[in-house]
Amino acid sequence: MPTKVDFKKTMKNFYFPSAKEVVMVEVPEMQFLMIDGMGSPGDSQEYLEALGALYPIAFKTKFLSKAKGKDYVVPPLEGLWWADNMEDFTKGNRDKWKWTMMIMQPDWITHEMINKAIESTIEKKPELKNLISKLRFEKYYEGKAAQIMHLGPFSEEGPTVKKIHIFIEEKGGSFNGYIQKHHEIYLSDPRKSKPENMKTIIRQSFK
Repeated sequence: MPTKVDFKKTMKNFYFPSAKEVVMVEVPEMQFLMIDGMGSPGDSQEYLEALGALYPIAFKTKFLSKAKGKDYVVPPLEGLWWADNMEDFTKGNRDKWKWTMMIMQPDWITHEMINKAIESTIEKKPELKNLISKLRFEKYYEGKAAQIMHLGPFSEEGPTVKKIHIFIEEKGGSFNGYIQKHHEIYLSDPRKSKPENMKTIIRQSFK
């Protein structure tokens, strides 16, 4: 049996920051399954459909990799968030939020494997064809970033986000929320976790 890699453990500095203080990280280029959309998370049909496309391909790719002798835990869901008018983002006009939901793929995963996973999934679930056609498999480089662990419900992220922005300002850094996007990594399943126990990494890249 191949050893199962858990990237939350092998890349712990990216997946388990302190919940007490903001830390700075240098995030290398990684590859992701991605899907873009717009609208409020959670109650937007487009958002729910995006997850319905991402997860089947992520898990099928994992099983194809395992069959080749490289097993791993599917990494957590991540999201990049922004708005054409950033005031819509900061003021919580959620219907105008834009997002890229994504799941990191190990560096040995190839386009060929992703395509095979897509073909196999569509063959078994043809109703997913239109959703899956929106997926992208791309590299994403974040570079210098500040991050912290947010404990609690998504609705209470405001003060945590403010901590990151203050940290960046104190470091003499700056960011454009449209270019250096607000980044969240979801370590908890909201369907299974109590709101007060939710763990979400809040990350902001900056110059």
